[in-house]
Amino acid sequence: MATLLWIIAVVLVIAGILGIVRGQLLWGIVLIVVGLLVGPGGVSVFT
Repeated sequence: MATLLWIIAVVLVIAGILGIVRGQLLWGIVLIVVGLLVGPGGVSVFT
């Protein structure tokens, strides 16, 4: 389960960075924050 959460978190952070690069600053920040919250190193919403 931790591996799956880690993969989802990485995908969300990468999508957030790409969003910021494309000029969608708010959407990119939201994706990065959600990615950090979901990841096993952050405050997971599943625990």
